[in-house]
Amino acid sequence: MTGTVVEPAVTRYDPSRPPLAKRIAAGLATPGGIVWVLLVALLVAVVVYNPQLAAPEQFLRLIARMAPVAIVAVGQYFVLVSGEFDLSMGAVIGVQVVLAGTLIGDDPSRILPVVLLMFAVAIVVGLVNGLVTTLLRVPGFITTLGTMLILSGLTFYATGGSAGQNPAEEFRVLGRSGLELPVLGYLPWAIVVLVAVVAVAAWLVRRPFGRLLLLSGDNPRVAHLAGSPVWWLQTRAYLLSALAATVAAILLVGYAGVHPSVGSGYEFTAITACVIGGVVLGGGRGWLLSAVAGALVLESLFTLLNFVGVAATWRPTVQGAIILVAMAVTVLRTIRRRRPPAAEVPPRSEPGAGEGAPAPATAPQQPRGT
Repeated sequence: MTGTVVEPAVTRYDPSRPPLAKRIAAGLATPGGIVWVLLVALLVAVVVYNPQLAAPEQFLRLIARMAPVAIVAVGQYFVLVSGEFDLSMGAVIGVQVVLAGTLIGDDPSRILPVVLLMFAVAIVVGLVNGLVTTLLRVPGFITTLGTMLILSGLTFYATGGSAGQNPAEEFRVLGRSGLELPVLGYLPWAIVVLVAVVAVAAWLVRRPFGRLLLLSGDNPRVAHLAGSPVWWLQTRAYLLSALAATVAAILLVGYAGVHPSVGSGYEFTAITACVIGGVVLGGGRGWLLSAVAGALVLESLFTLLNFVGVAATWRPTVQGAIILVAMAVTVLRTIRRRRPPAAEVPPRSEPGAGEGAPAPATAPQQPRGT
């Protein structure tokens, strides 16, 4: 009589899985996780040095001033994880700010067509950067450097390097005002825009596009063999970067005014923010939310240094040091990954020894690191 084999019930509980507290601790120990601990510490220090920021309205205004940098970091994130750089983001911001001030003027009816024109310019810049980098195989660093110089030159030629007229107040509302809510009180529009941008970016990262983009940055050949057009993935990354710079420009017009140098240095600030958030230079690794946290950490650090009395001229030095350290770490990681493992060589038998002769004794190997 044959018995019936009863399959064991499958349960979702895995006793070998570590507890939630340990998993959270392990996540915070990573470069992408520790940035959140650093952010909390810096914000607490900022509030200690300036107790007025403890008020919810003032604290939200502080975060709102950081929103453009965080948005630019979101755009730079997509390019960095694809294995490239975008040095044209600051120049794109400058062009968009000047376009808004010149074309809108005091006429609110021009806001919609000018905003559409700004996004069209961003699409053109993103396509040029992406197609030249991927199809012509020009390094993204060189491509976007050329785009940056072209856009900056055109902007300063058109303005003469002087400030322009601020657009209508209806256009500047996103960067200057906010909502009155029952519980939070005052909520700046810049924070609303930042949350919306991060939400869309997080949705893209979880889509096949985001996963394939990370794969193309880590191993383009594998991404190609998986049936994904790498050139189109990286081109879309440049498109997202230019669009993010345009959104940041709309916010910057609100409180920074119209000047061709408004976006100066934002490309390096975005790269530094992503590096602080654990994004690997060279592509393939990095968390989007940690890149956003890296932008807030960077701005909180400079705010704290300002309160302490450190001159703002140290800002480029700090950013450059962070980028150099991150680049050195990336190179060391690449060297370790490419280093082949030491092959174990079997012991050779003595000449003339029989088939069953024992192998000669060898001295014990010294363990590594001792």
